[in-house]
Amino acid sequence: MREVNVSLLTSAVAEMCTEANYILGDDVIRALEKGLEEEVSPTGKDVFRQLLENARIAREEQVPMCQDTGFAVIFVEAGQDVHFVGGNFGEAINEGVRQGYESGFLRKSIVKDPLQRENTGDNTPAVIHIDIVPGDKVKLILAPKGGGSENMSAVKMLTPSQGVKGLVDFVVAAVTRAGANPCPPVVVGVGLGGTFEKVAHLAKKALLRSLGQPHPDPFYAGLEKEILERINRTGIGPQGFGGRFTALAVHMEVFPCHIATMPAAVNLNCHASRHVERTI
Repeated sequence: MREVNVSLLTSAVAEMCTEANYILGDDVIRALEKGLEEEVSPTGKDVFRQLLENARIAREEQVPMCQDTGFAVIFVEAGQDVHFVGGNFGEAINEGVRQGYESGFLRKSIVKDPLQRENTGDNTPAVIHIDIVPGDKVKLILAPKGGGSENMSAVKMLTPSQGVKGLVDFVVAAVTRAGANPCPPVVVGVGLGGTFEKVAHLAKKALLRSLGQPHPDPFYAGLEKEILERINRTGIGPQGFGGRFTALAVHMEVFPCHIATMPAAVNLNCHASRHVERTI
């Protein structure tokens, strides 16, 4: 049994909050550079140039790449041989968010109540997803989730008879309906299977994969490619100004489901597809 003091979670999360909002991942930079090279629309090319310049300024000047610094969504893989000591696990993570958003001068976007709308003032609480895995390590992935792209999410309880066509049509329709709202070119997370709540979790988790890394199952890798091609034929283009690149990538996560169901979900990331990880 390995003891891990929760203060390590606090310090790691605080650092991750600023890093995720200041530094766009190399995988996303490469995808934007590919878009700049291959986009045929002059306006679309100009958008890609500005996105890359924005990312450079954010990285070099240590400022947020977007004014919406997001809801702190944290995925935790906790080894079953870890014993957390020194305080409350959830409170330690929220303290990390509190410190990171304060020291990093990041916008606080969370309200205490969905209807009464009073701001919590420190961007807490975080949304925390926990998986218990073998071993004695703790892996943290922080993904700040902006409100504009989150608003374009969709869940549909497809029937098994709708099959591949029903899934593809649903995803493409969701992205088409979103239009310019999620700040394309987007990253499309697709969940398939499980239950009503599980499929939404799958769609968000799909966004954590490095851009362009295909699904390990060739069948689903082919589906990702098919959906991406369909989306990019819509012509929405960078920032909705038209062009070849409405999406940078489509990533799917799949889970077993009931014989009578085929749940599907779509969760979009804007072009600033932010996530960082630490292992303790």
